[in-house]
Amino acid sequence: MDRLDEMRLFVAALEAGSLAAAGRRLGHSPPAMTRMLAAMEERLGVRLLERSTRRLAPTEAGRRLAEHARRLLADYAEAMAEAAGEGTAPRGRLRVAAPLVFGRLHVAPILTAFLAVQPEVTADLQLADRNVDLLEEAIDVALRIGVLRESGVVARRVGSVRRLVAASPGYLSARGMPTVPEELAGHDIVLFHSRATPPEWRFTGPDGREVTQRVVPRFAVNEAGAAVAAAVAGQGLVSALSYQMAAEARERCAGPAATGLGAAGAAGLPGLSLGPPVAAAGQGFPGFRHAEACGAAGAAGRSLRTPCHR
Repeated sequence: MDRLDEMRLFVAALEAGSLAAAGRRLGHSPPAMTRMLAAMEERLGVRLLERSTRRLAPTEAGRRLAEHARRLLADYAEAMAEAAGEGTAPRGRLRVAAPLVFGRLHVAPILTAFLAVQPEVTADLQLADRNVDLLEEAIDVALRIGVLRESGVVARRVGSVRRLVAASPGYLSARGMPTVPEELAGHDIVLFHSRATPPEWRFTGPDGREVTQRVVPRFAVNEAGAAVAAAVAGQGLVSALSYQMAAEARERCAGPAATGLGAAGAAGLPGLSLGPPVAAAGQGFPGFRHAEACGAAGAAGRSLRTPCHR
């Protein structure tokens, strides 16, 4: 019997008025209760209860011990309930990680709305276009877009995004519309690059065959918003995720128009679209779609999964 159980049995004996009644309540025999009390008194070197045939009465030492024991048991019960989230409001610091643009557009508003109704919670949002180490950086929940490569993490798919290729109406008017992936070699390319983004674009044809087209950028940048802005300014074709283009399109009436390399819209994310395409190229590559249009947005606690379904 551990010390916490001893405290619980001791308090129960005082409240029930007898060792036998306390034992019945807690599932212990009268001899077991007697042995428990005797062991406590021997270990402490004091008498805790005055026993008669009719009732129990605490000694002065027993009374003081009972006061401490009741507080201890109450604190223990509160700690267990708080850890389990039962009967208490959430509190503490929540550390969240998300990609830069997606986090700014979608995660930050959700997080601030959550804080508005949870006054005991503080939040730390880490925005970066890299996969942070959940354990080393003490992240509670992260959102990932793409294929989850970590093992041993708890994850849940929460949506999907599409990778599109786009250009400004002015650029398409001047340079023409590409009709097959190979024609990208004759166009100016704006490349958003990172460690996870090779200088090649992949497409899936109508027969399911994957076509890889290596691109040589005229302008390369490691921030998606800057790449999309360069495309809006007429610098060339850009490949980016649908939500990265949607942000620019909402701010500009004549945002980049989706080319035939990808559908103009963000599948699975309501409200994210490129808006009215001023110079759409939906007929550019018949039957082709971007091979990375399967990137799924996933979130999880110390964990996250964004499986790619093709």
